[in-house]
Amino acid sequence: MFRNCLIFLFLVLPLNINAIEVENLYSAKVAVASQSTNDRNQALKNALRAVLMKVGGKEIEHPLISQAIKNYNNYVTKYQYIRHANQISLDVFFDESKINDLFKASDLAIWGRLRPQVMVWLIEEDGFERKIISSTSNSLLPNIINDFSLLRGLPLVMPIMDLTDLTALTLTDVWGRFSQPVAQASVRYMAEAVVVVRVSNSSLLAAQSDTENCPTCQTKSLVVDWSLMTDAQREHTQVFSEQYTGDNVDELLINALSDITDIIYQQYALSTTNNNEFQIDIANIGSLEELIAVSEFLSELSAVQSVQLVSVQGTNRRFKLSLIGSKQSLFASLKLSEQLNRYIDPLAAPAGIEQVPIFYWGKK
Repeated sequence: MFRNCLIFLFLVLPLNINAIEVENLYSAKVAVASQSTNDRNQALKNALRAVLMKVGGKEIEHPLISQAIKNYNNYVTKYQYIRHANQISLDVFFDESKINDLFKASDLAIWGRLRPQVMVWLIEEDGFERKIISSTSNSLLPNIINDFSLLRGLPLVMPIMDLTDLTALTLTDVWGRFSQPVAQASVRYMAEAVVVVRVSNSSLLAAQSDTENCPTCQTKSLVVDWSLMTDAQREHTQVFSEQYTGDNVDELLINALSDITDIIYQQYALSTTNNNEFQIDIANIGSLEELIAVSEFLSELSAVQSVQLVSVQGTNRRFKLSLIGSKQSLFASLKLSEQLNRYIDPLAAPAGIEQVPIFYWGKK
């Protein structure tokens, strides 16, 4: 119920963002014990599972997905062994169109290549000491965040905690999850959303035990919680999580990040069940080169199956798009782009009458 409420909030609160185009979405690097056939086959299955999680945004349980993992060779395009020190890994590449067709056949949502960048302020409380964990901290926590980012295909960035960061905000600002200073300090990182994650073995743990009056809570050694700002550079809208308790900081942090990712995923996942056509106008196209660039841009959007130019008027071009998913998913993807800016004229037509949306094409 808690997660469903959060997802509803994030669906109705707009995200204004700077996007990152995720690379290597259809490839994965996995550890392999040896170059034997059995170990290689198991590694190929694990790699496919990792790619399906990145593309789908979450762990998927579906009969067709299970069958695909058994028939992993149908999706592999190439693989290569990589040796580093005494460890061997397998770098595996998969057929993008076959993976997308698999999701479509399974009626599963696809997360596109353009994804919001998320700023993570991680503050750790150990006894009476608190510290902000930077991207270069002598701690294992940044490694957990980096590994999670690669696994789920969600761009996560941590502060470098240089003089600029130290001047911009204090420990109290981060621990108190004060939206304004945290949002202002995050501007330099060009993130769409900002997360404050607190890890504590003292004050939060004591507060929870006192509140719940629960004997089993006394056996837990750690508490993790988070807050998320959806529109960090404007209204500083903030939602707070429940608390996660346990003994393993890796598991607690991964659980928290998974819930955050699920919420963001709901905004941009593309339903494969709602094939429909949709028209948009793109203005400011003054040359054949720009027309080709716009057509290629639209064709590469994960929400778009095909693109057709239907009319020309001056520098305005009207396109008919065959969508994979809803119009809302398309608009969410377009918000992530700096190349198209939507123009809305409130006086163009009476309220309730649907208009062809107008976008202006701009070079990066």
